Formats: sequence, structure tokens, C-alpha cells
Amino acid sequence: MVLGISTMQVETPPWKHQGTSRGLSEPELEKIAPKQQPEEMPLWSRARRKIRCSGPIAKPLLYKFIPILFWLPRYPIRDFLVGDIVSGLSVGILQLPQGLAYALLAGVPPVFGLYTSFFPVLVYTFFATSRHVSVGSFAMLSIMIGSVTESLAPNDNFMVPGNETLIDVVARDVTRVKVMCAVTLLTAIFQVILGLAQFGFVANFLSEPLIRGYTTAAGMHVTVSQMKYILGVQISQKSQPLSLLYSVVTLCSKLPEVNIATLVTSFIALLLLFAVKFANQTFRSRLPAPIPIELILLIVATGISYGAKLHDTFDIDIVGDIPVGMRPPSIPDADLFGKVAGSAFAIAVVGYTMTISLAKMFALKHSYKVDSNQELIALGLSNFVGSFFQCFSITASMSRTLVQESTGGNTQVAGSISALIILIIILKAGSLFEHLPKAILSAVVIANLKGIYRQFGDIPILWRTNKTDLLIWLTTFAATLLLNLDLGLAVSVIFALLTVVVRTQLPHYSILGQVGETDIYKDVTKYQQVREIPGVKIFHSSAMVYYANAERYSEALKEKSGVDIDRIIEKKKTIEQKQKESLRVIKKARKEGAVRTGRTMVGKENGFMHVDISTQSTADLEAQTECRQKTYENPTLESLGLTPPNLHSLILDISSVSFVDTVSLKMFKKIFTDFNEIGVEVYLSGGQESVIQQMENGSFFCSSITKAQLFASVHDAVTYISKTKECRIRQMSTNQLQTRL
Repeated sequence: MVLGISTMQVETPPWKHQGTSRGLSEPELEKIAPKQQPEEMPLWSRARRKIRCSGPIAKPLLYKFIPILFWLPRYPIRDFLVGDIVSGLSVGILQLPQGLAYALLAGVPPVFGLYTSFFPVLVYTFFATSRHVSVGSFAMLSIMIGSVTESLAPNDNFMVPGNETLIDVVARDVTRVKVMCAVTLLTAIFQVILGLAQFGFVANFLSEPLIRGYTTAAGMHVTVSQMKYILGVQISQKSQPLSLLYSVVTLCSKLPEVNIATLVTSFIALLLLFAVKFANQTFRSRLPAPIPIELILLIVATGISYGAKLHDTFDIDIVGDIPVGMRPPSIPDADLFGKVAGSAFAIAVVGYTMTISLAKMFALKHSYKVDSNQELIALGLSNFVGSFFQCFSITASMSRTLVQESTGGNTQVAGSISALIILIIILKAGSLFEHLPKAILSAVVIANLKGIYRQFGDIPILWRTNKTDLLIWLTTFAATLLLNLDLGLAVSVIFALLTVVVRTQLPHYSILGQVGETDIYKDVTKYQQVREIPGVKIFHSSAMVYYANAERYSEALKEKSGVDIDRIIEKKKTIEQKQKESLRVIKKARKEGAVRTGRTMVGKENGFMHVDISTQSTADLEAQTECRQKTYENPTLESLGLTPPNLHSLILDISSVSFVDTVSLKMFKKIFTDFNEIGVEVYLSGGQESVIQQMENGSFFCSSITKAQLFASVHDAVTYISKTKECRIRQMSTNQLQTRL
């Protein structure tokens, strides 16, 4: 169903395949090839052929960007329809209380939560590739939006003149809705642009420990933000760093003003919610569908509030006016984009991450694939349409997705049915919930955070398994808790990337040995039955090699090989310099035609070199000069009187290297040069094709470093070295025998 852009490319001409199948030579290929090959055509001509539109090309692309056109005509009504209807009804029932509750988190009236549960959900059905994800309002995104709306439109800006205790709620809500729509539209723009640019991989930078630490801290923010409704007190929300601590301190100062009736209502609601959710979890195998305790609680609480006049009698804060019907679409205020750009990008990334993680999880469970870039586009288009109908940003919800999947949902038809349920409520039944206490909605929000708070159990698990991931979890949690959601996410991503850089600086370097007579090579320090091959060192790094750790790689190689190569090369160069000085003196004496006796003192930087020139003829001096010059051209360590290292071959296992840069290429060249200087042959093994291509582009191969030193595996290199050594031994034996004869 999902086709790549490569489908638009021109197919390989038939004449190219003929040579391969028949084994034709190059001249024969030239005879059967067209006069002008596609590669030789003008650029504009090739481009026109590539973008030529036709039915077979346009149809798959249409299916790619609007997946519903592919799967809806093939929809198996008998197999899927009943399950999708039951699932849609269940999710729609759950959408109602969550939509109303999460609107409070976003800082806007509850009716906008209903709008968010309809328009974007319906659009997502047309463009999504996931069949089981249920999108809509979500606590974490709502609190991120709420932090923006309440910071740009705080209560303090809408105090009634002459009465600082009263707030102009209508003016405040109008301003917050404008901010909300601007955030949603900018979020949509970011998501669509990233999706079209094939940047769906950005979510890969948000590791699971980071996401879980972030959502746990976000749950803390959500809980604290709802405590004012639970306690029945009025506090102003802040969004700057340390705003959570400010809210906690303010709540503590407001404890004497707690509304006891509101607190009791909240306590009873939380008790019922937790009890029924526990029952749903315990008896889920026996229940045909989870008990919709949220909907039941909303209906019962609204009835009690209306009958007992809780607002008038006990001053319990209620939802208030919920207009019936749709609002006309309006264009979001683009002047606010500059103020909300950072938060909108964070919301775009977090919302996509939540959706794609759930989509991949259920796609793996049900054996189908999702397109990560198309999911990003689907979310962006859903938010784009929603922003014109006063909706806030959406993402996937774990609780609703589990309900949709467990009640028999098979496709996004279930999502469409849930959206229709919300549409009926918007058009006819919304006003019935005007007397619903806000404390009930806050209780629904907090009860749905139970799964998030369970993530504190990650701490002991990560302590035992991976301390680096634990550090990421704790840093993300602390940064998000103290710096607020947008700054916390930025700090967390930067810290996680820094841990990657640090870990590449601390790889495991090892010398490999052979396991018995097999082609398996392991670290000699970790396995007792692994033996090094005599005269051969096999060096392996567990991490890639690039500019940041190239020097460390070189130093580790020198240490692990057991060869002080710098010292040996220094000694060799010193002796060579002395020999050159000696040769220069002899040449000078030959030119002068001198026949002298005595000792000539030649000054040198590190002392004195003594050269004896006995009484010799000019012919003798010439013969001696030629002999010494030939000896000095290619000196070996033995000829210079130095002890050679205990290895003759070095194999660099670069199977873990995924790319090379200019710094690493220079480092590899220096390794080849230095070890060849002391008579050690260097080989590369396990290099990927892309890495070899990068080496070619970087002019790595030359007369002294050839592709003959490349091998597909370590064992291939070892086999070649062993055979080469055997051939050399036979040749030496043959030469010695001929000399004796």
C-alpha cells in the first residue's frame, strides 16, 4: 500500500540487463546499446521522464497520501463492521468525559474539548495508516497548551476594574481560545512540513526512558493544576520555570480557604473511579466491555448537582454554559505565532511521538505496518482543520486506544463512529452537563493518570539494567518538573544526545582471538577458549570512529597491540639520520679524491657520530658508497639493529563503523603508514559498502594502501595472512636450498 518515491524513477533499459544475463563483453554491450543512453541525456530530458505522470504512478501516490481510498473499498463488512460499531460506541462514551475534563487542562471552556473530540478525529480517519489508534484530547498535550494559554492570558489581566476579586471570565476565555487556536495551527504546520520532508525519524531521538520520565513529570504538572478544582480554591497559574513550586506553595497558603463540599465531592468521585477501574482491570476477561464509570459518574453527578443545587447551596464550581450546536470556522490569529512558536514545536514533536509509539505497538501486535511520515502528516492535517473550528492539538490516548482495540475495533471506522457520538452530544445533549461540578472532571483527569504514576517503578528496574537510561529518566523528570514542559523537553533531548556523544567517547576496545578452528572471533580477555593467532593482532572497537574519538581509537590501538610504535619509529629515524650523515661524509671524501687516514668527527644534534675513513682508493670509496646507499634505501628494523615487534600483521575490524569523516580517514592513513614503517602489514575487515565508498571519495586508497588490503570478514583476512606466510616460508626455504647447492 505504501510506495516510496522511487516508483517514479525510470526503469533500467533492457539493453543493460542483456549483458548480465548472457555474459556479454563491453564491446558487445556497446553494439546493442542505444546511441544515447539515459545517463547521457540532457538533465531536463531525464527530469521530464522521471516526473511524467500516469495512472499507474498517480494511483499509488494517491493511496499513499489518502490511505482511506485504498482500504475502505476493500472493507470486509461481515468481519469488521460489528466490532467497529461496538468499539466506536465505547470510545465515544469515553471521549465525552475526557474531552470535557482535558479542556479544563487547556485553560478553555469544556465545550472546546467536545469540538476537539469531533473535527480532528474525523479528519484523522482519512489520512491515517494506523488501524487501532484512537486520537483526540490527551492530558499531557492539554497541560502543555494550558501552560501557554494561561501564561499569555493570565487571570490577573482580566480583573474587573474596581473589584480585584472578580474576573471577566468571558473576555479571558475569548483570549485564551485565540491563543489555543494559534498554537494548534502552528503545531499543524510544523507536523505537515516535517512529514512532507520525511522527518518522521525525529521521534527516534526521544528514547523510551526520556518519554516515560517526561510523561511522569507532566503527570505531576497535571495533578497540581487540578488541585484548585479538587480543593475549591482560586489560584493563578504560572508557566515560567519553577512554576510548579509556585503552585504548590500557593495551594498550601490557600488551605484555610478550602471548600469542604468540593473536597468531599472530589474524594467520593476519586474513590469510585479507582474502585471501578480496579474492577475493570481485575475482571477484564469476564466483562464484554469495561464499565464506563466516567460517563456514569458524569450523568449521576450532573443530576445530583442540578437537583441539590450544589452551586447555589455549597458554592461548588460547575461547568456553566455549554452552547448547543457548532461554531462557525474562524481564522487563527497569526500575530500570536511568534509568542507560541517554541511551545508549538514541542507540542508537535510530543504529540507525534505518543501517536507513533502506540501505532507501532498495535501494528506489531496485529501484523501490519504504519508509515511514520504519513502519521505525521495525518496528525498535522487533523490539527490544521481543527484549528479553524476552535480545537486544541490532538494525539493518541493510551486508555482510549486500549478500549478501541479490546472491544473489537479493526479500522478507523471505529474512530468515525466515536466522532459521530460526540457530534450528537454537541448538537443536542451538550447543555445537559452545564450543572456538572468541575471537581468531577478533575477527578476524572487524576484517575486517568494512574498508569503514568506507575512509571515511577522504572527507577529500580533501570538501576539494575542500565544506569545511563536511569540518568536520562531522572534528568528528564527533574528538568520537566522544574523548568516546565517546553523547556524541560528541550533540556531532556539535549542531555540524551550528550549521553550518546559521551558513550561514543567510551567504547570498548578489544583484541580478538579465534574460537578453536572456527571462523568466530571474540575478545581474548573474556573467553578462556579464545586464542590469539601468532604474529597477528585483530583490533576491534564497539563504537563508530569519527572526529570526536579518532585520537582515542589510535591510542587504544597502540596500547592493545603491545607495540610502542612511536618509540620504535623515533629510534629508527635517529639511526637512519646517523647513517645518512655517514654516507654524506663518505661521498664528500670520494669527491675530494682524498686518501686520508684518521678519524673524522661529524657534529650532530644529539651527540657525535664517528666515521672512520681508512686509506682507500677512490674506487674502493665508490664501491662502499654504493653498497651503503642500497642498504639505506629500504632499511628494516633488523638491519638497523633494532628488535622487531612480535607481530607481522594487524587487522582492523571496522564492522561497527557506519561512516567515516576526514579526521578518521587521516587517522587510518597514519595507522597504515606507522605500522608499515616498522614492517607490520595492516588490513581492514568487515567494512560496509557505504564506508568503502566514502573512503574512495576521500582518496584513502593509493599506491601504499590498496583494496587488496580489504576483506569481507576477519576470518578472510586471517586466512589470507596465513597462506601468504606459508608461501613466504616455502620461498625462503627454496632460496636457502639453492644457495647451498
